Amino acid sequence: MKTIYQKSALLLSKIILIALLFFTANQISAQSENPLGTLKQINAGLLNVGYTEAGPANGNVVILLHGWPYDIHSYNEVVPVLVAKGYRVITPYLRGFGTTRFLSDATFRNGQQAALASDIIALMDALKIKKATIGGFDWGARTAVVMAALWPERLNGLVSVSGYLVVNLEANLKPLNPQAELGWWYQYYFATERGKIGYSQNTYEFNKLIWKIASPLWNFDKATYDQTAESFNNPDHVAIVIHNYRWRQSLEAGESKYDALEKRLAERPAITVPTITIGSDFDGAFADGKAYANKFTGKYEHRILKGIGHNVPQEDPKSFAQAIIDVAK
Repeated sequence: MKTIYQKSALLLSKIILIALLFFTANQISAQSENPLGTLKQINAGLLNVGYTEAGPANGNVVILLHGWPYDIHSYNEVVPVLVAKGYRVITPYLRGFGTTRFLSDATFRNGQQAALASDIIALMDALKIKKATIGGFDWGARTAVVMAALWPERLNGLVSVSGYLVVNLEANLKPLNPQAELGWWYQYYFATERGKIGYSQNTYEFNKLIWKIASPLWNFDKATYDQTAESFNNPDHVAIVIHNYRWRQSLEAGESKYDALEKRLAERPAITVPTITIGSDFDGAFADGKAYANKFTGKYEHRILKGIGHNVPQEDPKSFAQAIIDVAK
């Protein structure tokens, strides 16, 4: 006959087992509900990088890079397609976004192109990834192209929305026609102290406006925007964004440790890795890709998506995912 203590111990064991099963079920449910996979953190270079990972650990690696003012959720419908094809998909928050943080308060909050590309190389090193297919749009496309230009041995392939986006500081000093200049209004706004304060105080509404302007035919809902807007609460977000655009206009300096990389990029190096570029309505007259086609000297294809704005992975995830699959073959 069981004592009262034995009965109590048995009851406690059952309670613990039920709690563990409940916790495990919730964990599995949460992971299955997150199309990007599991959110993780890792120290890489100057950062503790927040990233999601999905797919088999031994799958060929795909790294997807977001832009501004977007985040990893632009790939919500892309990642499941790639995972179904057996790819291991890594989707990191860039510096200044989401759960990515600087390891030191003393580190300069630098948004220049060589710094962002170096971050992803450091992430690959931390994750022991030798080579990957890299895809991106906006800042993410620029970062991917810079990686392909400087470290082609680390890429299996490249998908870049809007093509060859390497910043040339000297060329950026030359004015464009008035209609083209109008499109960069926010860069001139960010060049002022009023713009820096305004962006800091109105980040949510400002970035929502950019979404509407950049993708006028995309009828996104509040929940979709709010999911991404959470990543703008990063403590370094404003500093990184402001420096990125001021650096492009030669209004603020970068860091000397990136000078050699920027010098190589100023020479506008050709991209030798297999590449698919994508043009959309956002690109206007440049949607046909002819302006930069000669910068891709390896296996190359350009695709045009009509009726699609700047956030290609979220507006047309099927086409973006197919580009990744095709270039990774």
